[in-house]
Amino acid sequence: MKQAILGKKIGMTQVFCEDGTMVPVTVVMAGPCPVTQIKTVDHDGYDAVQMAFMPVREKLITKPQMGHLKKAGVEAHRYVKEFRLDDCSQYEVGNVIKADVFEKGSHVDVTGISKGKGFEGNIKRWNQARGRKTHGSHSYRVAGSLGACTYPGEVFKTKHLPGHMGRERITVQNLEVVRSDAERNLLLIKGAIPGANGGLVLVRSTIK
Repeated sequence: MKQAILGKKIGMTQVFCEDGTMVPVTVVMAGPCPVTQIKTVDHDGYDAVQMAFMPVREKLITKPQMGHLKKAGVEAHRYVKEFRLDDCSQYEVGNVIKADVFEKGSHVDVTGISKGKGFEGNIKRWNQARGRKTHGSHSYRVAGSLGACTYPGEVFKTKHLPGHMGRERITVQNLEVVRSDAERNLLLIKGAIPGANGGLVLVRSTIK
């Protein structure tokens, strides 16, 4: 059965398995996430579970958001997200989802916002080659020819050019849960996940 939870990226560390091998893991503070709404096909057109994460003061969220949470009997939370799951009948408004929804050895897909790099050139952004440093050339790290000559006489929209890099929604699939600690609301996931420390991540059962 597919499961999902919201979490916050803490950082990376390493753990040692029983056979002595070292495994790099990312520590995620997963939950607790109270359920704020259950969406159904009859009422909303699709099945989904809406949950909240990270308690905050009421003055830090909008009044419509606070009214929605109070209707569900939930205190103020910073994030409210929903997940489309196969079976939403097992959830009820007010239930609290914890890190133990994922057991050791289960595989998950983790979604987050990558680190922002600002404005970057075509070499760093698209891994293009630099210009030559011989025969009087002074074009070392700039874009070269961008298009054809007379026809069509324009630069195509799909051309790789310098611009904003990073801060994109990225999903890393099929990562293994090395350890699950429901008491401390921690998930240790093998490998790296997108985003900076402290960023919001969505952990779902893998689709592969």
